[in-house]
Amino acid sequence: MVMFRIEFTPEAIEDMRLFRKTDRKRIINEIEKQLKHQPIEETRNRKRLRPNELAEWELRIDKFRVFYDIDETVEFVKIETVGFKRGSILYIRGKEYKL
Repeated sequence: MVMFRIEFTPEAIEDMRLFRKTDRKRIINEIEKQLKHQPIEETRNRKRLRPNELAEWELRIDKFRVFYDIDETVEFVKIETVGFKRGSILYIRGKEYKL
């Protein structure tokens, strides 16, 4: 089974610092579980997004949203940013964001 390398951008690392330790741990565990082997396969919690300036893919973890890009040729997943949803509003670094 192919294993993808996962890397966080400096922005995504900053995003993660805004969350509680237990939330950070949970997000990282889910990223490992969901994106290490089949990040390209759409599931209930993983989907390809319409073109936008954040990333090509979104991973849902309860209220949290992980936005990432994939380079299949080198088996690489780049975590671009991490935010959370309150109702139907997405927040990234405390700012409201529209996809």
